[in-house]
Amino acid sequence: MTLLDVENLWVKFPTRQGVFDAVRGVSFTLGKERLGIVGESGSGKSMTGRAILRLIRPPGIVEADHIALEGRDLMQISEKEMRGVRGQQISMVMQDPKFSLNPVMTIGDQLVEAYRLAHKSGRSNARQASIAALESVSIRDPERVMRAYPHEMSGGMGQRIMIAMMLIPGPQILIADEPTSALDVSVQRQVLSIMDDLVTSRGMGLIFISHDLNLVADFCDRVLIMYAGRVVEVCDADKLHQATHPYTRGLLNSLPRLDQPRGKLDVLKRDPAWSDAPSVSGRA
Repeated sequence: MTLLDVENLWVKFPTRQGVFDAVRGVSFTLGKERLGIVGESGSGKSMTGRAILRLIRPPGIVEADHIALEGRDLMQISEKEMRGVRGQQISMVMQDPKFSLNPVMTIGDQLVEAYRLAHKSGRSNARQASIAALESVSIRDPERVMRAYPHEMSGGMGQRIMIAMMLIPGPQILIADEPTSALDVSVQRQVLSIMDDLVTSRGMGLIFISHDLNLVADFCDRVLIMYAGRVVEVCDADKLHQATHPYTRGLLNSLPRLDQPRGKLDVLKRDPAWSDAPSVSGRA
């Protein structure tokens, strides 16, 4: 079942030197799966996620043949209708999500506000649902966390709280923009396990944006590799280490591997032709 269908997506920014294309002709579909988008900083990963939710503000320009959520083209609806999609049907966990929380409100107040906005319920029901949401992301003593402020939480706790908040409306799709980049390895695995359980149990689609190829290979089902705003290769995550594009090979060879120790890692050599090649379709 296809939840999201993106066709020929472009994100452009006017500059004094001309128009800069941050995302160039990206196409892919998302089903009830974990889709990874990987690439270097500046490759267009985060811009792709933001463009899906129409979070690119002027003078940025988003163009696409369509961005269809279960057949409904998000490019054709009004901003008011789009506000009903954001959070309700598609949620996004930003980079460093802890800093997306309001520092002068308790975590409980923010969760309750998010629940009441999504479900139009009373405060008592919203509080109980917020506590259940914290428990669903493996937070111990949720009552204490509800009373706390964001600065009192560790990085891993902040990540979990934001994931809980994004899942409160029951979205069909979760876009996670490098949600584990600021965490140590053990906490990374805990957060990924929580996201995996939630996606599996709720039948959601997940777009997992990262620069960590090994992490994506272990966690995702399919992978889009982006370079200079284009998708240069698409492959199954469990076959990522068999990728054939020279850019993907260069990224893989620049990473250390325990099963293939080497004295010296490769330096990625870029070919200008990669930027001009047509974008590869990521349709399943």
